Amino acid sequence: MEKTIQIDGDPIAFKSTGLTLRLYKSQFNRDFFQDILKLVPVMKKMEGVEDITIDNADVLSDIDFDIFRRMVWVLAKTADRSTPDLDSWLDGFDYDPTLEILPDLMDLMLHSLGNMSKKKTIPATKSKGQRNR
Repeated sequence: MEKTIQIDGDPIAFKSTGLTLRLYKSQFNRDFFQDILKLVPVMKKMEGVEDITIDNADVLSDIDFDIFRRMVWVLAKTADRSTPDLDSWLDGFDYDPTLEILPDLMDLMLHSLGNMSKKKTIPATKSKGQRNR
């Protein structure tokens, strides 16, 4: 699954494949699935919040934004293996685009999880003692 988003006027490609979770682990020594699970309570807290203002900014207080930054970066790295390390990549923008583009990338993040959690049906095999009938 792929998506291209304009950041600072430049098209940036993002992609979710079977490599995404492995790349996340190898780059950050963290598990993608465990990190995204840490965000579920925060996402529930944000349900119904359309705009963050000074009056409701407390919904952001529990968010570890580095998790989002790592996830956004790994989707860019999956799309383009020449993407520099996270710090260099972020330094290439005039501002941190994470919160701005995050809503557009949620489906890619969930796609990565869906690939990991789908049940696979394995056909039963006959043991040595069973005969064909």
